Amino acid sequence: MGHQFKVLELYSGIGGMHYAVEESGLSASFVAAVDINEVANSVYKHNFPSSMLLQRNISSLTPKEVNALKPDVIMMSPPCQPFTRVGLKKDIEDGRTDSFLHVLAVLPELHSVQYVLLENVKGFEISEARNKLISALEMSGFSHQEFLLSSHNFFIPNVRLRYYLIAKRSPRKFCFPISSEVMTSFPFSLYSPEREKIVGSSCEVLIAELQKKLHDIFNLHTEDLLCETFSIKKILESDLDENQFLVSSKTLAKYAQILDIVTPESKKSCCFTKAYGHYVEGTGSVLCPFSKELIHQTFEKCKDLDEKSDEYTNLLRNLHMRYFTPGEIARLMCFPPNFSFPQSITLKQKYRLLGNSINVHVVALLFVLLVHEE
Repeated sequence: MGHQFKVLELYSGIGGMHYAVEESGLSASFVAAVDINEVANSVYKHNFPSSMLLQRNISSLTPKEVNALKPDVIMMSPPCQPFTRVGLKKDIEDGRTDSFLHVLAVLPELHSVQYVLLENVKGFEISEARNKLISALEMSGFSHQEFLLSSHNFFIPNVRLRYYLIAKRSPRKFCFPISSEVMTSFPFSLYSPEREKIVGSSCEVLIAELQKKLHDIFNLHTEDLLCETFSIKKILESDLDENQFLVSSKTLAKYAQILDIVTPESKKSCCFTKAYGHYVEGTGSVLCPFSKELIHQTFEKCKDLDEKSDEYTNLLRNLHMRYFTPGEIARLMCFPPNFSFPQSITLKQKYRLLGNSINVHVVALLFVLLVHEE
């Protein structure tokens, strides 16, 4: 594929979409990134200092401004709060959807745009915002495919179920049979170590080679490949001040029974949200360096103790449970090793920004799927 894609990133955040396009290996230039969040923009600028970054409300973008950039790809991850399971689910009545509705309103006037990739939370697929998205795409001559995919489906030890949509303007066609239903699996087989030679369509070959890159990113060995999903230990930081990330005694006393505890040998972790480290339930897993057997034995002993007692808390403290670091979460979300935060960003801000971001590898695969044409 010799074409160089011109990408416009909307709701660019900390640059997940940018990294995804880079990981895809396809030739692309980034005409602009747009986000209103000042903190997220500081991280984006830190990692992509030469990119054009516009800090402004996306509702203020005019068709004339966008057409002057001549993008052929729009990638976006609009605010998810109107659709989340813990939100009020006000959908298009939530003011945070206004800028997204503006994008849909001007889409028919963006004549250079040939491809669209969108990411959001599970729940978006049953929203009125989704219905308006599909209507705008069809009105503008796009065909589309929707997905509900988790990073765990791609052998990554993290469950992050997300809605994705890829769309391309007619007469361009997809390299796989599209469906009116939301797909819950990837349309091509992913790389298997037992297959010495990858065969199939050129798109399938590109997808498989990109999946193989994942093994290089995490420095996986043959035995890891044979297990498919690799273990948590592959993303852990070795040089770490553990005390900074230990779960507090107060949290242990009150919430130990609802913690999702994983070990270095675990091959699954919960989705990390922007509230990680601040709230406990449903915000992400915590790490224990010991075996599942020892964890189970400890909790069995705790059953006979008063949760308010020092003995109860001390038993749990002996498990050395800690929060994952922002760097470890970034690795689980497949950000490359060269990704970093500016020194000015606080720990709480790091967790919030990562919780609002994307899995880079999954979007890279979908980008290849989107733009490839047989």
